Amino acid sequence: MVVKSELEKLGLSLLSVDLGEVATVETVSETQKKKIQKQLKPLGFELIDDKKSRIIDKIKTLIIDLVHNKNNDINVNLSEYLSSHIFQDYSTLSNLFSEVENTSIEKYFINQKIEKVKELLMYNEMTLSEIACHLNYSSVSYLSNQFKKVTGFSPTYFKQLKINKRKQIEDL
Repeated sequence: MVVKSELEKLGLSLLSVDLGEVATVETVSETQKKKIQKQLKPLGFELIDDKKSRIIDKIKTLIIDLVHNKNNDINVNLSEYLSSHIFQDYSTLSNLFSEVENTSIEKYFINQKIEKVKELLMYNEMTLSEIACHLNYSSVSYLSNQFKKVTGFSPTYFKQLKINKRKQIEDL
């Protein structure tokens, strides 16, 4: 809503504003891009205009949406999911992501899932078994092992700490 409002203040006609993407009616000039960047930067947003950065941002957006909004509810594996939404071969996406982000898509995905587990543990509304099922883990022990590998704590110990160990999504 903030991005939409700011772009409309700049007089742009918008087709759509989605997480990580804006479509305009007219082509945006370089001068307009600079104005957009200047307007959005103080609000914590940045304009991503080069092709590699757009693809990386799209991968991150799809993973974040999948884990945090769709409860990891897909019927295909992650590589097929990303390839079908970005329309590129997964090996190309994986190589680009690793090159730019210095981590693999799989590790990024696991880190997002662990952050979601932390969030659900902190809310204390679901059991570990329910969380494992909710995030499509094959078992509670697999979730626990992955959680401990990433955080250094068991889920139970983390829950007992009762302090916020969560990272912001953009810091992952």
